[in-house]
Parts: sequence; structure tokens; C-alpha cells
Amino acid sequence: MAEKARQFVVLGLGKFGTSVAKTLVSGGHEVLAIDKDEEIVRYFSENATYAVQADITNKESLRELGVSNFDVGIVAVGDNIESSILATVMLKELGVGYIVAKAHNDIHKKILEKIGADKVVFPEQEMGVRIATNLINKNIIDVMAFSEEYRIVEVAVKQDWVGKDMRFLDLRKKHDMNVIAVKNSVDQRVISPTADYIMREEDVLVAIVHSSTKEETF
Repeated sequence: MAEKARQFVVLGLGKFGTSVAKTLVSGGHEVLAIDKDEEIVRYFSENATYAVQADITNKESLRELGVSNFDVGIVAVGDNIESSILATVMLKELGVGYIVAKAHNDIHKKILEKIGADKVVFPEQEMGVRIATNLINKNIIDVMAFSEEYRIVEVAVKQDWVGKDMRFLDLRKKHDMNVIAVKNSVDQRVISPTADYIMREEDVLVAIVHSSTKEETF
């Protein structure tokens, strides 16, 4: 069953905000994109459900745009810390249910969390981790933070795992991998594997691992 379309408001149309908004729209969600730069808004207007020029730190402007009716607010300005903090406060005061904010550094992150951001992201840092991890180990297709202690990784099946079942491989004990799903790169099926599941060459494992687990383990 497809996920019900939700309403997102994106504050700031830099590279990060634009990328997020486009991805949400392509997923069938309603997106209100707001930026103070008229030219950027005009350029982006074809890629969002609504694109509006407004001051993202002005509570009345956001109220008039109906921001309080949106399910998720994304504060996509990170370099301008003052604007980021004010915009986050405005979304919180307007009653937006879930707020995601981009941080510039650790201090900025702590402030955003203190004032009500439900999730704080470091896009550049996270992309750097993904690229570096893939360079260290080609088996790792993707990696993202799940919490401060754990990561979710997508790992290509090693050649010596092919033809063996999950019980025999015992990946949790031997590699500190809690496999939550198996994706097949050929037929695109996603399953929750049983202990009897036999690995195939084209399989990709989706697993939760501890942040301290070395990439070479996979």
C-alpha cells in the first residue's frame, strides 16, 4: 500500500532545500517552498506545488501562508544560523507537528534541538561519510545515521556468502550486523529474511550496525 501523501513546507531554497523539495514532489507529496529571493522562487516554481517569496523568519508571513496546516517543516538554511534558529522557532510556535532543521556545526545542532527541532541534519557531513565509506569498502552501497549509536548500511553480498543461509552465516554474531531486509538488485524484491534464507549473488543486505563497527568488517 502506497504511503499517504503528506504536506511539507520547505524554508530556504539553497542546494539542500531544493533537493529535498524536488524529491518530495516526485514522491507525490504536497510541497510549499519558501525563500526570500524572488529570482530563486521564480526559477523553482515549476518544481514545487507552491513556491512563494517571503521572509522565513516572519511569523505573520508564515501564518498567512498556512504553514500551521503542514505535517512537516524543513528548515533548509544552515549557513545563516540566526535565520535558521528563528525559522525553527516560528514553525514550533505555529504548531507544525514535525520539524527537520539543517545545522552548520555541533553548537548550532544543540541550539536547534533545544528550541524544538525533532531532527537535525548535516547534509554535507553525511554525504562525506557516505563517499568515504564507499571508498574504504566497495561492498558498502550506502550508509546513513540511524541514531548516535547506530547506522543503517546497505551491503552487497560477499562472494563467499552466496549459497549459504542466514543461520550458517550468523552475521549478527560474526559481523555485528542485524539484517532487517534483503533487496534483490535484479527483481527489486524486498523481503524480511528468515534463518533459512539462502543468499544470492545479486542480493543487497539492509542492516543496522553499531557506529563503532569498522567498515572493513563487511
